Amino acid sequence: MGKNSSNNERTDLVPLDDEERVAEVLRDSVMGLWDVVNNLTRLRRTKREEFRVTIFGSARIAKDHWVYGAVRDLARELAAMGCAIVTGGGPGLMEAANEGAAQAGLDPEKSVGIRVHLPFEQDINPFVQQAYAHRTFFSRLHHFVLVSDAFVVVPGGIGTVLELSMIWQLLQVRNLEHAPLILVGRMWADLVAWARQYLLRPDSELASPEDLQIPRCVDTAEQAMAIIREHYELWRQHQAQT
Repeated sequence: MGKNSSNNERTDLVPLDDEERVAEVLRDSVMGLWDVVNNLTRLRRTKREEFRVTIFGSARIAKDHWVYGAVRDLARELAAMGCAIVTGGGPGLMEAANEGAAQAGLDPEKSVGIRVHLPFEQDINPFVQQAYAHRTFFSRLHHFVLVSDAFVVVPGGIGTVLELSMIWQLLQVRNLEHAPLILVGRMWADLVAWARQYLLRPDSELASPEDLQIPRCVDTAEQAMAIIREHYELWRQHQAQT
């Protein structure tokens, strides 16, 4: 009896004091979970009720700043046109966008905030009714990609640069298609000019000229609206055919 039990013992068990094998099991398990998540995110709705515009921008802009008012007005016009508004859910220009959506009478469920946990915790702004919380920037950025049809980048800091850069690269490698990336303001035009100067040098070309045409740089919210209207109409035509 003892001999048979010994023969039937599992040989794939990993003792916890074998740190190298434990680390290997954990690493393989996490990678397996990422495979599952990546597979699930291939799924897309055939038809969606609204065109979703994500607005990326600074959390630090005060309510009495003219940029706050400009972003609020832009979001109000987008919402009045029938677009859902997606932001990071925090204060500053994120709040401006969600406030503009509220002023237009947008269904509160269509004014979305996608947050991330930070050491200096920021409260969700009062104009967001549908809020999501992520523990990492990576899953949060992926969430923006999954739910958005257009991206508008207004003045912002390092976090906004991260968001802009990810969307830009996904469009570059065609993991994301048919979604305009609209950069509003001189600071972003200067960033693209810097990229053109240093990434397209003849002696060491680090990107293709067409890569630098992906961001649509505009000076005003009105110019951003014109681009979104164009894509919105194409989206409506596609929805009518499905």
